[in-house]
Amino acid sequence: MLKVNIQDIEDYTWTSPKGKFAGSGKEVSEALGRNPNSLDLNARHPFDVEVCRVPPGKSPYPYHSHSAQWEFYQVISGTGIVRHKDGATAIGPGDAFLFKPGEPHQIINEGSEDLVLFVVADNPIGESCHYPDSNKWAVRSPEMRLIRSEPLNYYDGEE
Repeated sequence: MLKVNIQDIEDYTWTSPKGKFAGSGKEVSEALGRNPNSLDLNARHPFDVEVCRVPPGKSPYPYHSHSAQWEFYQVISGTGIVRHKDGATAIGPGDAFLFKPGEPHQIINEGSEDLVLFVVADNPIGESCHYPDSNKWAVRSPEMRLIRSEPLNYYDGEE
């Protein structure tokens, strides 16, 4: 059995160019040997666990939805809101919530202390994301690209 302690996992941090989006995380599954780029399900693991920390006034990522991925969140400490298709919902310690594929969502820390969450995702192979606010897509085929496109007829440019 491989065991890790969250205290021993190094934080990785991110900030968007203008600073609107920021956070830090501890990749628990990767510390346990998960290889997120592998196509071997034994090496990839069936799910990914992260401890995500969001500073006051920030969101870790833009409003988005996943094509195939499920995400489970458990609030450990702090407060904030979750933006979703029906509006916004306040969150705090002990709250748990789930987003299935196709459900747009965004975490926002509106509190005065860090918002800390456990995040569990199944990270399926072939996953893509849609960002409704900017009308762009993240696709992985084979590497991740961000694109914008207009709806087309299936046969457009083919005959």
